[in-house]
Amino acid sequence: MILTRKDILGLKDIKKTEIEAILNTAELMKYILKQGNKKTPHLQGKSVIILFYENSTRTKLSFELAGKYMGASVANISVSTSSVAKGESLIDTGRTIDVMGADVVVIRHPISGAPHLLARHVKASVINAGDGMNEHPTQSLLDLFTIKEKKGGFEGLKVAIIGDIYHSRVARSNIWSMVKLGCEVSVCGPNTLLPPDLEKTGVNVYNNVEDAIRGADVVMGLRIQKERQRSGLLPSIDEYARYFGINEKNIKLAKKDVLIMHPGPVNRGVEMTSIIVDEDRSAITEQVTNGVAVRMALLYMLTRRSVPDESIV
Repeated sequence: MILTRKDILGLKDIKKTEIEAILNTAELMKYILKQGNKKTPHLQGKSVIILFYENSTRTKLSFELAGKYMGASVANISVSTSSVAKGESLIDTGRTIDVMGADVVVIRHPISGAPHLLARHVKASVINAGDGMNEHPTQSLLDLFTIKEKKGGFEGLKVAIIGDIYHSRVARSNIWSMVKLGCEVSVCGPNTLLPPDLEKTGVNVYNNVEDAIRGADVVMGLRIQKERQRSGLLPSIDEYARYFGINEKNIKLAKKDVLIMHPGPVNRGVEMTSIIVDEDRSAITEQVTNGVAVRMALLYMLTRRSVPDESIV
């Protein structure tokens, strides 16, 4: 299945069948990666622009590698040295990129809704690589891909997401998508880091990490941004680690074959102990590899919207 939508802006409104199609394509892309072929013709003649208004290492690099592995021309726009620093608006920047013939624009922006605004003003496909406190759809898709690989599916899986739910765009995208796919999702964090009316999204909300983890098939930690402590939302990092950190004791309440995940980078000893990060049930390193496969899939599918179905491999 090739996507008919022009853009990937979030998972709240995307169809279950579209998510499944992306994951199936990512499976084929990971097969290609495993063959060691770092230059395929899938995106030959296509151009990908990476436009990041926030710092990033993993997401930015994985999109760049995904494009280059499939033969696309990939260009990074450094916001600090571009016309953006001179006051050029997002719409003007997008239109400039558009008239240069870009096929895909990957954008990360500190303001929620910025990718949606850009998408309305450009012909190129726009991929949201994280916008403010809204969504991070490609991170969620790679999380889903990892779960599918390890667990075989989603229906009835118990997933516990622990940490700063309020500020996490990863949590939002995962909640929308996992509930849609049939997971039983539990979230847990300090009251100051839980958004109001969270239950309305279809998740179970806990203030006790043991209750959230009990019987879980998947346990996912979220990065605690240390600036939250300075803003008074956390008493201290040490106290957070004591009451909400995932450790060798509370992980025993999950299922024996629990899948341990984290979007990274991990604050070791805060969200998780080093033993948990590095143990055999952890897929944190593999999530990074899967991120490249998922982004390869999205770039391929978005640039093939007007082309009849054909064999990928």
